[in-house]
Amino acid sequence: MNFPWARAGGCASRRADAPWGAVAKCFHWLVAALIFVQFALGWLAASWRLSPTKLDLFIWHKSTGMLILALVVLRLLWRLVTPTPALPADTPAWERAAARASHVLLYLLMIAMPLSGWVINAAAGVPFRIFRLIPLPAIAAPDKQTADLAAVVHFSLFVALAGLLVLHIGAALRHHFVKHDDVLRRMLPARGVSR
Repeated sequence: MNFPWARAGGCASRRADAPWGAVAKCFHWLVAALIFVQFALGWLAASWRLSPTKLDLFIWHKSTGMLILALVVLRLLWRLVTPTPALPADTPAWERAAARASHVLLYLLMIAMPLSGWVINAAAGVPFRIFRLIPLPAIAAPDKQTADLAAVVHFSLFVALAGLLVLHIGAALRHHFVKHDDVLRRMLPARGVSR
């Protein structure tokens, strides 16, 4: 494929002041909103008394998890074929490394969490339809020990993702209010872009 950024030295990145594209922004904010909805749904589903409402909350929680998984995969595919804005030129090497590592971890966690939830559901032997429409195939044989272990992993991943999101948001706010650069502004929906 003949991408314009490939001709500029093989690096799939835009100049440091370029905003993110419209599709990337849409993925970012949609996934971010769904993750916070998902945190609330998970907490409500786990704490709600045994009732039809609890079942509905779990259905919404599991379905939203599968939707997040699909969107994150699509987002990763989009990032592979579109350039990403570069960090400001004066960004120290340690900060570039930290940004890279935190983004890799965010993607890993956003994929691992729904996968671990999928294992919990399959190992519990519960047939499930995403949003009551799309059958979700089992990816593990029914087994209580597997379900219990996957539940521990799922909660641990939640704690890790919550902590990493606090760091991610904190870093974005630091760029905006302390460093006074465009790192946060160029991801805001209001800044118009062509792609």
